[in-house]
Amino acid sequence: MKTIGYIRISTDKQDAQKQEHLLLKYAQQHELQIDQFISVEMSSRKSTRERRIDELMNALTTGDMLLVAELSRLGRNMFEVIEIINRLGQKGVEVVFVRQPELSTAGPHRKLLLAIYSYFAEAEREFISLRTKQGLAAARAKGKQLGRPKGSRDKHRALDPYRATIKEHLQMRVPLRRIQDIVNPQLTRPLSYTAYRYFVQQDPELLSLWKAHQ
Repeated sequence: MKTIGYIRISTDKQDAQKQEHLLLKYAQQHELQIDQFISVEMSSRKSTRERRIDELMNALTTGDMLLVAELSRLGRNMFEVIEIINRLGQKGVEVVFVRQPELSTAGPHRKLLLAIYSYFAEAEREFISLRTKQGLAAARAKGKQLGRPKGSRDKHRALDPYRATIKEHLQMRVPLRRIQDIVNPQLTRPLSYTAYRYFVQQDPELLSLWKAHQ
């Protein structure tokens, strides 16, 4: 069994040291050996964070354990936290929140907690889908053309009717790739992530929201 310590680094370096000390103390008390520490800077670019999360996922396998100081340290928002927990749960990895043991997936309530986390993840997806459909219905009621306009060379312009939906999701700190997954099924032709990124970059308000949680 492998044990990995996960640390989220803020601008306060002492905070990172406190997290590491807390995880080491827990490991000592429970006769565990931390094989590796993986740290992610809260201010790092999204692509960097995603690579570190992928590194974390690749390093862990069935029967392994992830130590985290507390739930909020696992991600930037609850949506991201639940998604990571579910991915780890599917791999058979136990997650221990040292300061919040009641939320840990290691123990007799593992299946129940994973079911609860899965429920919240599904509820979040359904909520986003519902708001998207409501936005589309409102756009249709106003007579707006949905989908990609015929003959349009600018693919990202097909996202114009969905601007309000994209803005709302960005305000909720939903990752742009997740927004792509939500909106694409509504389009005549699915668009690439590059098209979504370009669409956001051409809109100062959307760009500001996107950069706020990169």
